[in-house]
Amino acid sequence: MARFLLCFIVSLMLVQGQAQNWNASSIMQYSKDAFPVAFDTLVHFLRIPNDSHDSLAIVANVHWCEKTYRSRGFQVQTIYESGVPFVLAEWTIDSRLPTVLFYTQIDGQPVDPTAWHQPDPYQAALKDGNGAILDHALARTTWNPDWKLYARSVSDSKGPAICLLTAIDILKKYGVHPAFNVKVIMDFQEELSSPKLPVAVADHRELFAADMLVVMDGARHVSNMPTLTFGARGIATATLTVFGPKVPLHSGQYGNFAPNPVFGLARLLAAMKDEDGRVLIPGYYDGIHLTAEEKKLLREVPENAQELSHQFGFAEPEKVGDNYQEALQYPTLNVRGLRAAWTGDAVRTIIPDVALAEMDVRLVPETDGERLMQSIRQFILDQGFHLVDGEPTDEERNTFPKLAAFDYEVGYAAYRTDFDTPIGTWLSSALTRALGEAPLLMRTTGGSQPISPFITALGLPAVSVRIPNPDNNIHSPNENLRLGNFLEGIASCVGVLTESIKQ
Repeated sequence: MARFLLCFIVSLMLVQGQAQNWNASSIMQYSKDAFPVAFDTLVHFLRIPNDSHDSLAIVANVHWCEKTYRSRGFQVQTIYESGVPFVLAEWTIDSRLPTVLFYTQIDGQPVDPTAWHQPDPYQAALKDGNGAILDHALARTTWNPDWKLYARSVSDSKGPAICLLTAIDILKKYGVHPAFNVKVIMDFQEELSSPKLPVAVADHRELFAADMLVVMDGARHVSNMPTLTFGARGIATATLTVFGPKVPLHSGQYGNFAPNPVFGLARLLAAMKDEDGRVLIPGYYDGIHLTAEEKKLLREVPENAQELSHQFGFAEPEKVGDNYQEALQYPTLNVRGLRAAWTGDAVRTIIPDVALAEMDVRLVPETDGERLMQSIRQFILDQGFHLVDGEPTDEERNTFPKLAAFDYEVGYAAYRTDFDTPIGTWLSSALTRALGEAPLLMRTTGGSQPISPFITALGLPAVSVRIPNPDNNIHSPNENLRLGNFLEGIASCVGVLTESIKQ
């Protein structure tokens, strides 16, 4: 208690005499003043391709991050774990103060340029509400908050990373220090589930040591209200392959004789869920029991299930939970891709040799990824399939009428922080002061974030500050960031950096 009291006194001394300058009105004005440079910085950063699979592109992003934070007076070091880089930048204010670690994602998903409504997904396009491309110079003078900037990773998550960087610039411009020490970790493999992050955190505990973790990743609630999210689901992925004949066969000559693996795969997948979307695999939802109070908190999030369904073009939602927020508290079972033979102009009259389903499972804190994967595997066996590793042998083909392969990988675990913890109180106060309205508090998000290593190894409470608009098309063609959200993101970060931590 004495340490926290001392920290609070020191933090008050640092912001003393300046607090009156950091209300919603002044913070928004400072953010508007910084907006043109922030816009140009983001556009420049987006020009560096950042596909996680492209090692040369990742190196270029690492160098940009190193140079950018060093130029702002941060102590910067790059940690390599099995060849994978993580950039850590530090701004030490006073050793007596608490330390906040900010997590930023720098890598992005692959792109298919032919599916974008612009020549190059890495050359950001500014567009109005009708999709007309505008001159970037307008963002330096008169711009509309509903205009959007389109590029890969503009929302997920280079935009939020630049919001934090711009807020740091604003504080330095006015000679103000945060009321805590700042660390920023930059992740370049988030879209690959950050497989080396747990080892990096475990091997460098002293470097990552902090009191709180703020995650600069993820979109706002569907209402686009300022949002704090206190948890995220983990992720596991799997490939399910059902085997047919050794080679594709002529559908005329061998139809009604050679079994088509597509139907075997379809029956297997259909058996995994009922018509309401509930997983039928035994034990899949074990351990999840929502209390009446938890259900009440989830119902308080302002949203309408029917409106949300119609917004995305389907008549009614699945019934895993009583509402959208409740549905997020359960693990998912999703088919994210299917492949069997050819389609479109390349279609041919054959019986395919294999049918393949790519799957993902979003995890919640109450479920273990390994257990769920094993339950899916056992379910496949219970449907009469013989599982093989790799290509089946002739003996296996001649012996087992139902052949399949199931390969999986558990990425990272889910996390959840309670609303009534110091980090929640601090961030809620910061965003309320910066934006003039209290943020929406969400128990968890549907997406996944590789934050569990920090929680497991370092015991850090973690909360996500959500900046991008909910209709941002992340991971898809035409990913975008609404300019009004970008501006409010800068203001939110200024609010966080100028808010004292009371513990």
